[in-house]
Amino acid sequence: MMEAPSNKVVSSRVLGPDVVQIEFESPFIAKKRLPGQFVIIRVDERGERIPLTIADSDPVKGTVTVIVQGVGRSTKELNALPVGSRVLDLVGPLGKATHLLQKGTVACVGGGIGTAVIYPIVKALHGAETHVIAIIGARNKGLLILEDQLRSLASEFYVTTDDGSHGRKGFVSDQLTDCIKAGLAGGRKIDEVIAIGPVPMMRAVCNVTRPFGVKTVVSLNSIMVDGTGMCGGCRASVGGEMKFVCVDGPEFDGHAVDFDELTLRLQTYREDEQRALKDWVEHHAVSRS
Repeated sequence: MMEAPSNKVVSSRVLGPDVVQIEFESPFIAKKRLPGQFVIIRVDERGERIPLTIADSDPVKGTVTVIVQGVGRSTKELNALPVGSRVLDLVGPLGKATHLLQKGTVACVGGGIGTAVIYPIVKALHGAETHVIAIIGARNKGLLILEDQLRSLASEFYVTTDDGSHGRKGFVSDQLTDCIKAGLAGGRKIDEVIAIGPVPMMRAVCNVTRPFGVKTVVSLNSIMVDGTGMCGGCRASVGGEMKFVCVDGPEFDGHAVDFDELTLRLQTYREDEQRALKDWVEHHAVSRS
């Protein structure tokens, strides 16, 4: 009988404020996963299911790596797990893999924690007949992640920060605009853009590329429960049709996404999330006192 995966935390490393890189033992997922796919993790029986893109994997070691931003109770609980502990559920790989352009020029744009999703795509494109432009950004230098790793993989690499504390002052969309215009002026023409990050950032990138007619793919971060299309919680409107992000995506044509509706759906459980986080913080404050 084949032994069940242990879901054990093999390593845990802080990358920035409330951002932790966690490596799990999961040999089956490590062998099967492709760039763009994700897992759903549940810490314990009382925990919610957390969808996280697989940032990396090692089929030889039998491990998968995720990068988690602790913004709510469940993600903070996940980030607090010590090495050697286990999560109850680690399910995947889920979703459709990224369609990788085999020739031409691809601009991979990552905003904030979205950089963790861009990383496996850039890594997969490295060494292919594709010129990869990687653009990453964050509010400030302390929130940037995977800078050195992406710099070593991309054909061109750019960094932006909102406050100008590192790289170019401004947004990833500003840098992308310059790259597109440079291509139109006789430089390297961008054939496709893959943009992943907060909804406002992905919308801004789509607004930049739309007038130039540049194909733009975004990875949606809608609310998920089961990850199999059964619950319907991850619904998103794309091109006037209802899509289930967990099985039809998570990547879609950014020019066809209804970002207004997506934003409203992401706010559905905002009060419940805030209340759960408040209770968790208060509980831990009492435990430490």
